[in-house]
Amino acid sequence: MDYDDPPKPDPDEDLFEVCPVARAFEIVGSKWRLAVLRSLHLHGEQRFSELQETTTADSSTLSRVVEELEDQELVTRRLEDRPIATYYDLTEPGAALETVFEAFEDWAFEYTAAEMPAVEVRE
Repeated sequence: MDYDDPPKPDPDEDLFEVCPVARAFEIVGSKWRLAVLRSLHLHGEQRFSELQETTTADSSTLSRVVEELEDQELVTRRLEDRPIATYYDLTEPGAALETVFEAFEDWAFEYTAAEMPAVEVRE
């Protein structure tokens, strides 16, 4: 497919159906979805309480967001019996967003007041 000169969408078409970038942002574009995905990229699998801490989301928001991300097949949930705990991690499509986050981070450092974080990124 040639992306150099994409066709303009028909006014009767849903932009989110015909534009791959708009569709991608529709899936991952809320601030809380991005916060959860980014946290899982940075810190790997986390318990619900850890995700709450690393994203600063309240429990009802975080519950809704991880459910939405599970529905989009970007995040998986794993339950443990002993001790009782719920863990969240990225699926393969979720992990594939790593280069997207790197590009956004580069853009943010260049064009916004963002500063380098004081966290270590896992390898």
